[in-house]
Amino acid sequence: MNLATSLDQIKGVGPKTAAELRRAGLETVGDILLFLPRKHEDFTNVTPITELQPGKVTIRARCQQISTRPVRRGLRLTTAVLADDTSKLNAVWFNQPYRVQQLGSSDEWFYFSGEFEYNYGRYQLTNPTAELAKELPVQADRLLPVYHAVRGLKSQTVRKILEQLRPLMSVLPETLPPSVVKNEKLLDRAAAISAMHFPRDEREVEQARQRLAFEELFELVLASQLNKIDNQKLAGFAIPFEKSVVQDFVKKLPFALTSAQRRAAWDILQDFENARPMNRLLQGDVGSGKTVVAGLAARQAASAGYQTAFMAPTEILARQHAETLAKLLEPFGVTVGLLIGSVKGKSRQTLYQQIASGAVDVVVGTHALIQDKVEFHRLGFVIIDEQHRFGVEQRQRLLMKFKTEKVGSGALDTLSEPMMIAAGSSRETGRVAPGSRARHGGEESISSVPPDKKKLSVAAMPHLLAMTATPIPRSLALTVYGELDVSVLDEQPRGRRPILTKIISPPSREAAYTAIDQQIAQGRQAYVVCSLITDSDSSDRKSVEAEYKRLKNSIFGRRRIAMLHGKMAASEKDQIMQAFKNQKYDVLVSTTVIEVGVDVPNATIMMIEDADQFGLAQLHQLRGRVGRGQHQSYCYLMMSTNNKPSQRLREIEKSSDGFHLAEVDMSLRGPGEIYGRMQHGALNLQIATLADTQLIARAQKAAKRFIDSGESLSKYPALEAHVRHNQRLTTLN
Repeated sequence: MNLATSLDQIKGVGPKTAAELRRAGLETVGDILLFLPRKHEDFTNVTPITELQPGKVTIRARCQQISTRPVRRGLRLTTAVLADDTSKLNAVWFNQPYRVQQLGSSDEWFYFSGEFEYNYGRYQLTNPTAELAKELPVQADRLLPVYHAVRGLKSQTVRKILEQLRPLMSVLPETLPPSVVKNEKLLDRAAAISAMHFPRDEREVEQARQRLAFEELFELVLASQLNKIDNQKLAGFAIPFEKSVVQDFVKKLPFALTSAQRRAAWDILQDFENARPMNRLLQGDVGSGKTVVAGLAARQAASAGYQTAFMAPTEILARQHAETLAKLLEPFGVTVGLLIGSVKGKSRQTLYQQIASGAVDVVVGTHALIQDKVEFHRLGFVIIDEQHRFGVEQRQRLLMKFKTEKVGSGALDTLSEPMMIAAGSSRETGRVAPGSRARHGGEESISSVPPDKKKLSVAAMPHLLAMTATPIPRSLALTVYGELDVSVLDEQPRGRRPILTKIISPPSREAAYTAIDQQIAQGRQAYVVCSLITDSDSSDRKSVEAEYKRLKNSIFGRRRIAMLHGKMAASEKDQIMQAFKNQKYDVLVSTTVIEVGVDVPNATIMMIEDADQFGLAQLHQLRGRVGRGQHQSYCYLMMSTNNKPSQRLREIEKSSDGFHLAEVDMSLRGPGEIYGRMQHGALNLQIATLADTQLIARAQKAAKRFIDSGESLSKYPALEAHVRHNQRLTTLN
């Protein structure tokens, strides 16, 4: 038997069990050995029912009676009476009706472990695990591993198989370099895996967790550091800093830049001067002014003779950015083009020609920018907004949109022998005259580009600025984006009023509607956000379609109401959003498609239905849709029940700091919600948490020491495979 042995070859694994294992993604001995427990239940301290105190407890009891019933749409409540030799107590499970079959058909003893707490006027055991006492492994300490119930796979099934494979665990090969294991005083890998499945005590579990968590973080950090080294080897365009150009741009802004904006802009302009491509992440909270910083950089690039490509995830957002950049840049003679799906026919072909000739300096668009028909004259700067919404390949295709220009009799058409010919900082070009026709793909003739215009061979990568309005915790940014330089906009523009946020319970709903109606009467507008498009039998959450009809026919019957959701055609969504911006509607009932969308300064109220069902980061993003004008804005977090508000709702009610909320969100929910929306692949962390900044710091130092040692990664095939996988997930170049 070895790690590649099929699980159906193991004694006791019949066709039915093998099928269950395959559904859970477990096919070989190696798969199940690395299927680590999600937690360990401690049965060393079993407490008699009469001696229970509030908190996490374990009891040994029989189930005397049990039943299940629906309490509302999408929720079933299972209740039981448990008894030991001293007394009885109530237990309750939410949406676990299978407990009736598990517990109600026998008079067996079980170990129950869960929270003993006071709810609904009595003490009860809430959502306890239940393990048949006679089936627990025969060991004195009773520290029991509990595995993820992937597609219904039972922990008991996994434990029985692992018991047979226990001898094989001792010969598992080491994956980390010996120097790393020694310097960090880690358990060897075989001992760590064995301790996770068959621990002797909590101390051994913690040592095993530390070892395996360190390994996961080391692989991720090493990938990021290697990516950064690779990026530094690329050739880029040296764009000189022109003080007069930058000062003139800043002087003519209708507002003062924040200190954070100035710092971020200086970071970018310094990167421009290097003869290697910038690889920078600009992260800022909603409304912190990222587009202005990007516009300043695009102005400098245009002055040096380079085009800028600005890719946004939606047409609405692309149009908004194009309008903003046109206002910022066209007074300086910098032309802005908009390339989206709705630009068609002759207008689209004309825009293609303008881009290829260099007549358009800044091209804002969606995925349309990476089509084969799009050829840039001299692409030196790429901006990707909400970059986590694009896959790695899409970003790479945009970065490769340079045009190799002929130098003498030959052409540089690869990156293997980069060559640069310096160009003057001044630029003489026959641009399309400033105005809306270039921005909207107008059909006027293209001005010719003077034949004496200086050229570059552009066998080099453009500078890259990735932007995100999702604040990223520092620990996550350092790990996942270790190859990036990071600039943070942690200030709001001067004069912007904080959004007043309030948690609303169902009995206060009518008062909230009255407040909304008063705002509408003053000429303001409101969003009502629901998580579903249509009603569902499996959920009691409010839907856009039902709420739209209800509000239109009752609460806001005299107001103008529109509906918006993701199943609508892009053109219809765009039309509705533009109409809302133009104040043709008072209320917009929508799904979370407005999370990243057009600015509506006149919208002052955001009501989020079933707010207790949303993640903290998403609530903060939705709240950022209001508070963008001069009027005081409000966010109402509408609870779905009368229960006590969760910690994440209390946090967002009292804080408007997106970076603080991101840290709270990660500590509450882990990095999955943040990272899962950032990359095309999946970050497979079973043990590590990106909230563990101390372990991340250790992994970073160890990875740097390994790189500095010059030792070859190829000596460790398993480690190399994981590192290469992580490099593909995290890389932006």
